[in-house]
Amino acid sequence: MWERVPATLLLAIASLIFTWAIAIPLGIVAAVKQNKAADRILQVISYTGQGFPSFITVLCLLIFAQYTTPLFPVGGMTSINHTDLSWFGKILDVGWHMILPTIALSITSFAGLQRIMRGELLDVLRQDYIQTARAKGLPENRVIYVHALRNAINPLITLLGFELAGLLGGAFIAEQFFNWPGLGRLTLQAVIAKDQYLVMASLVMSAVLLNIGNLMADLLLKVADPRIRLDS
Repeated sequence: MWERVPATLLLAIASLIFTWAIAIPLGIVAAVKQNKAADRILQVISYTGQGFPSFITVLCLLIFAQYTTPLFPVGGMTSINHTDLSWFGKILDVGWHMILPTIALSITSFAGLQRIMRGELLDVLRQDYIQTARAKGLPENRVIYVHALRNAINPLITLLGFELAGLLGGAFIAEQFFNWPGLGRLTLQAVIAKDQYLVMASLVMSAVLLNIGNLMADLLLKVADPRIRLDS
């Protein structure tokens, strides 16, 4: 299991970073451009992405990789000549193999996170202190990105621990289709082989990772919101 956990964590963390890097800015755009063309297009994309089954997404990516071969690898975590590469070449090789599995994991998470960001920011923009900041003549960018965003992002940070656990739980689909040597694929093989001890150990490991994710979310929430104190 210790050989498989780092591979799954690498994929989940990369997917988390990719999801947040895209969903947060698009959620801000959708909130600022409420009921306009950009907002409606993003709503259609988010509803479609959230309702799209993960295994269909993986299959579409595999078909895309087949038509664009050898642009994207579709199996394993490393290339055949991985051991002959330099340390930087090894990092690039693993990153190259991570592209399609990361996209497969990120699509559903991105859709939900973008909708939550839009809704939270719209609620904050209607608060009295935002109207006061605008009345004082502050630039609109400062009102949105300094005053509004900092308060709107708190619920998303709270969801970070559950998001990480959800990625770890849903990683077995991407790992199975892309032959990624991770914990999810190992657990699926253990279920098929009826290896109850390995299945139980995998569940315990998932629970530990869930607790770690929630702890990270609480600490990040303390950094983002100065009203929260660890000793209170």
